[in-house]
Amino acid sequence: MSAEKIIYLEQNQTVLKTPVLRVKFTGRVDINDLLARARKEKEKENKINLVFFGLISALVVVVGIILSF
Repeated sequence: MSAEKIIYLEQNQTVLKTPVLRVKFTGRVDINDLLARARKEKEKENKINLVFFGLISALVVVVGIILSF
């Protein structure tokens, strides 16, 4: 390998490193944070289900229109 490639690879490796997050663990859990996270996950699932329902119903409508001709 040439020296330019080695330097280029070393520069890219330093850019791709993720910072280390330091979080203090107090031993206590906030129930409101857990409930908020559960609500977000439920909303995401509901959106995904709504999209699938819309796609399936659109498919049924298109197939119905095609078969009616």
